[in-house]
Amino acid sequence: MLNPTRTSALAGMALLILAPGVSLGADDTPILPEPQAISDHAHAWIGPYGGPDAENQGFRMNLGYVVGDDAVAVIDSGYTPEMAQAMLEHIGATTDKPVRYVINTNSQPHRFMGNDVFREAGADILAAPEAVERMQGSASMFAMQLENALDRPEGSTEQPEPPNVMIEEDKELDLGGVSVTIRHVGSTHTHGSLIAVVEPDNVVFAGDVLYSGRLLAILPDGSVEGWLQAYEHLQNEYADAKFVPGHGEPGALSTFEHPTHDYLRALWDHMFEAADIGTDMQSAIRAFDDSPWQDLADFDDLAPRNANIAYQEAEMALF
Repeated sequence: MLNPTRTSALAGMALLILAPGVSLGADDTPILPEPQAISDHAHAWIGPYGGPDAENQGFRMNLGYVVGDDAVAVIDSGYTPEMAQAMLEHIGATTDKPVRYVINTNSQPHRFMGNDVFREAGADILAAPEAVERMQGSASMFAMQLENALDRPEGSTEQPEPPNVMIEEDKELDLGGVSVTIRHVGSTHTHGSLIAVVEPDNVVFAGDVLYSGRLLAILPDGSVEGWLQAYEHLQNEYADAKFVPGHGEPGALSTFEHPTHDYLRALWDHMFEAADIGTDMQSAIRAFDDSPWQDLADFDDLAPRNANIAYQEAEMALF
């Protein structure tokens, strides 16, 4: 004879396992919050600031998805397979349309480490060739960084299969009544950066081309000069759109003027001039006034490195 108390507990566990959108981490905390509706068809998970750790389970970026009459496109697949599974469950709670596409907006691991979960669900994985090269070439380093950050056992992280669709020019995805145009915007935060434009909603998923609320991160794999060019492209082509940044709250392009464009412009102009007249790097870094951005999250961690990398890029551009 069944124990009624045990039967009730097992039923509750089954509901928890099967209920959509409730993927849990190791400490029974949901990996993702509820997604926000950005427009009629576009949705996004808006992450907190700070780095990945065991407490936030790697969720500290923005992710998204777009629903059409026939299919769903996902913007970035998350930092872990567990996060990707949580994304699938949230999507399944809002639509029965299949996920057919995943767009990796760049080669940072939190943009693509969940790819295989979506691949196994039947999706094509799209990325720029330059991004795929880094995904594969830095696979061991990315796995080690993930394990260290999330306090996971060494060797426990599997590298996803490479994306199967390369984006070198504009590509339009027809989701049924809704289109997502993928555009290659060059080297910004990393080489091979993509944006995804949702019509008729006039929403742009800009990935790490845009930041708000926290200081952006300049990487050796990217380009300050290219980043400024990409921002100016957004100004010229999508000035009236609503943007979902890689980090921070969605908003009009003006929202990102100070934390993204103005910071990059001031830093680039200063370092280019310093390198041009022969000022050594440390003197140039000390002379740069970054106080207008000191209230942004992660400023103390990122500002010195950003200045260092920007000077090196300026020096290379000159010589």
